[in-house]
Amino acid sequence: MKKLLFCLAALLSNALYAQHQVREIALPKSLTLHFISPEPIQYVDISSKELAGDLPLKNVLRIRLRDSAAGFTDAVLTIAGEKFIAQYHLVPGPADAVTEICIGPEDICPLDISGIGFSQNQLKSMALNLISLRPERKMEKVSAFGLTGRLNHVYSAGDYIFLDISYRNKTRLKYTIEDFRFRIDDKKVTKASNVQSFELKPEFVLFSIPEFEKNYRNIFVFKKMSFPGNKILLAELSEKQISGRILTLKISYRDILNADTLPN
Repeated sequence: MKKLLFCLAALLSNALYAQHQVREIALPKSLTLHFISPEPIQYVDISSKELAGDLPLKNVLRIRLRDSAAGFTDAVLTIAGEKFIAQYHLVPGPADAVTEICIGPEDICPLDISGIGFSQNQLKSMALNLISLRPERKMEKVSAFGLTGRLNHVYSAGDYIFLDISYRNKTRLKYTIEDFRFRIDDKKVTKASNVQSFELKPEFVLFSIPEFEKNYRNIFVFKKMSFPGNKILLAELSEKQISGRILTLKISYRDILNADTLPN
């Protein structure tokens, strides 16, 4: 019995070691390695000064040997995303070595950082789920210049608010978007009052659409917000022309408070 337990313990120990073993990557002398991350890269550490690295894209790390490097033997590369950390053991390799490395589940350890919230990939997955649903509620509406804007739905998940907003262009003129701004303003503005306006930046926007002919729909994600009853959230869509059409959709705090839970 003791012998059986010892064998099981040994097998379990070997399995855990294999699971956390650092992956070895060959680095050719004359080529560049590209590490592709599933999330925006937040932090990189290279243990050797003979290597140079940069981030040409937010989720791509580029690594190469410096021109002055002569005695490179090995290095440890650490890459951290929003929700993971991964390490690689870099060693000299042949010219035909693989130069594109996708950071996969087998390479990463999850990070549980308090307050970091959802990753960009998680927000994208949630927003895609919402955009696939048919908007059933029509909460707020504004019409002008042959355009109609609607707040279809407000959802919440954790510390995030998801705004489902759509527009309908009833004219024959294509609408080229110059900007989409969100700000909190006073509900009533008088000439003698000092207006305090606060601009809000979305944490995530599902689509980057430069123009639309008839229909436009998008999901805008914000960190949890609160504002007093005498204020209102304005979603302002502006057109990229000299005499551009501007449409401002008003969203009350009641709409935010009545947000539905994000559907599974």
